[in-house]
Amino acid sequence: MSAVPNAAAPSGGRIVLRSAQDVTDLINSGALQKGKSFAITLIALGGIFLDAYDFTSVAFGLPYISKDFHLTPEMLAVVSASIMVGALVGSVFGGYFVDKLGRFKVFMADMVFFVVAAIACALAPDVWTLIVARFIMGVGIGVDFPVAFSFLAEYASRKTKGGTVSLWQPMWYAAVASTFALLIPVYFLFQGLQWSENQMWRIVVGFGAVPAVLIMIFRQKYMAESPSWAAQNLGLHEAAKILKRTYNVDAEVAEDAVDPRAERKQFQMTLTQAWGKLVGKKYRGRTVLSLVINAGQSMEYYAVGFFVGQIVLAMLHTQNVMTNIVSSLILNLCFGVTGGFIGARLSGKIGPRKLSLIGFCGTFTCMIIAGTLSNVEGAWSFVGAVVIGLLIFCHAAGPGAQGMTMATMSYPTSLRGAGTGFTQIGIRLGAIAGLVFWPLATAAWGTRALLVLAVVPAIAIVVILINKWDPHGRDIDAEDYVDQTAPVLAGDR
Repeated sequence: MSAVPNAAAPSGGRIVLRSAQDVTDLINSGALQKGKSFAITLIALGGIFLDAYDFTSVAFGLPYISKDFHLTPEMLAVVSASIMVGALVGSVFGGYFVDKLGRFKVFMADMVFFVVAAIACALAPDVWTLIVARFIMGVGIGVDFPVAFSFLAEYASRKTKGGTVSLWQPMWYAAVASTFALLIPVYFLFQGLQWSENQMWRIVVGFGAVPAVLIMIFRQKYMAESPSWAAQNLGLHEAAKILKRTYNVDAEVAEDAVDPRAERKQFQMTLTQAWGKLVGKKYRGRTVLSLVINAGQSMEYYAVGFFVGQIVLAMLHTQNVMTNIVSSLILNLCFGVTGGFIGARLSGKIGPRKLSLIGFCGTFTCMIIAGTLSNVEGAWSFVGAVVIGLLIFCHAAGPGAQGMTMATMSYPTSLRGAGTGFTQIGIRLGAIAGLVFWPLATAAWGTRALLVLAVVPAIAIVVILINKWDPHGRDIDAEDYVDQTAPVLAGDR
């Protein structure tokens, strides 16, 4: 049994570290006082906020971008897809570099992508500049996901890890709601000054540089490298310094500690080796399940959640711009944020697999009901709009959050960045599928396309029932180690 809980005793003794596992066990035990870990969690979630803001602001602006640059449908599709292609590139390769270079360095670097891309998008003089800028923004988003989730997992105890990681979902919906809240004064400003609505998107997209700069400032002030990653790659002495800075605890490296150079060789992998592990016998089932959940939740989100305002307009048989903005704000705030917090609350209790299953069952049911009510009028049209809200709720509480929670919790520290990055392939491919499917499907069937989209959660339900993997209650980080030595207080030796 680990002696880590003794480290929490108010004896004033120093913690003695003998291996990298000691650092991981110490944090996972929950014995340390929070210190700056809470601030680090909020800052990591700030990156998720920025990801959602950038996606949403540009998505809202697509119709105006089309008018501003006089785009053909094909060119508008290229503009729309460019951010997803960038996100795919950023997540696949960024996840590897998160493990190779460290969480903190990559976390700081990806903010540069956001600042540069937001300003470039807002000032884009032509469509090709906009496409390049959106691609760069996508790369930043793709890199930010694996590093943010690694931080969330590696600063949380084993007991709270699932709930902490799942907090990304209410943060996402809060960011989406904030985007539409910002649009309201911008809309009235443009109306009052009689400016062209086609330029609204530039103000909203460019504003994304402001939170990016603020996050960079707070990251520099409060964040430190993940102690677990530092112990594996920088040595125990550096990990001890980070523990002091973050948790305000004294730690010393024992004279008989494992040679950090030996451990570093054990944990460092090439990109090919990392991907080989992810699809190898040990991790294959976890990777497949994470990919399927993420692909399914992403396709249903980017088909429904991404176009929720337009879907409500179709349900209510109106085309009012302000109705689009306000309905999107209400649905994301009331149903998305609430569902996200409930999912985070339950994740640590019943696990990501069961929550994903329950959530997909909920979204499947809502799609069938809403699709059936798509052509009704009067009071029933409002019922259909409420069902869309319930769909968002089930998504946020279930697979929306749990797909990335599943991926983050299924891999140990040495593989977490590469794993969360690799499984984002599911998110990006699902997003592209949703963004392509929904406009084409609604053009053919209207909102009855929801009945066709219901196939997506149905497939995910079948896969989850077959694949029984669930990281809930497992010590996944222990898979990095053979030696199970734990740190003890100097006074206990």
